[in-house]
Amino acid sequence: MKPIGPLMKEHRLIEQMVQLLDRQLKLMNETNTADVAFLMIAVDFFRTYADRTHHGKEEDILFKKLSKKLLSAKDAQTMKELVEEHVWARKTVTRLAAAKEKYQQGGKDALGEIVTCVKELIDFYPTHILKEDKSFFYPSLEYFSKEEQDQMLQEFWEFDRKLIHEKYQKIVDDIKNSAN
Repeated sequence: MKPIGPLMKEHRLIEQMVQLLDRQLKLMNETNTADVAFLMIAVDFFRTYADRTHHGKEEDILFKKLSKKLLSAKDAQTMKELVEEHVWARKTVTRLAAAKEKYQQGGKDALGEIVTCVKELIDFYPTHILKEDKSFFYPSLEYFSKEEQDQMLQEFWEFDRKLIHEKYQKIVDDIKNSAN
């Protein structure tokens, strides 16, 4: 398996969540209400899976290794854009989480911001995924030997193995810190 295999597989799950977001958006528009439980799950999904797990592997492993290579101007520009898009996605999910909190506490006017953030994520991810899948991942492999690709794949597996422990350590630490 090539190291882009797991990344592309993760894209398929992100696409499924985007479809669920689209379904929720339609419900929000029909009912003029938001499903707070779904939004909580969606925020966790985008923070933990899409950002920390998926973008984490891209930024902390693939892009770091690529930054040590002599990239074409086009590939260097695309990688820069992808990092900027990841930052934008993080900010949008943070806005969604804040709007969900405000809405949950009775701020019905936050529904507009929830709808805006959900629309932005629905519009963003298909284009972002297409850029990575079709324009960046395959060309990026050309910069690595088979051995380097195999090593990167191992690093991806190790990254995933440690992630669950990182997530729940942070949860415990946050609870302890809020109790003080």
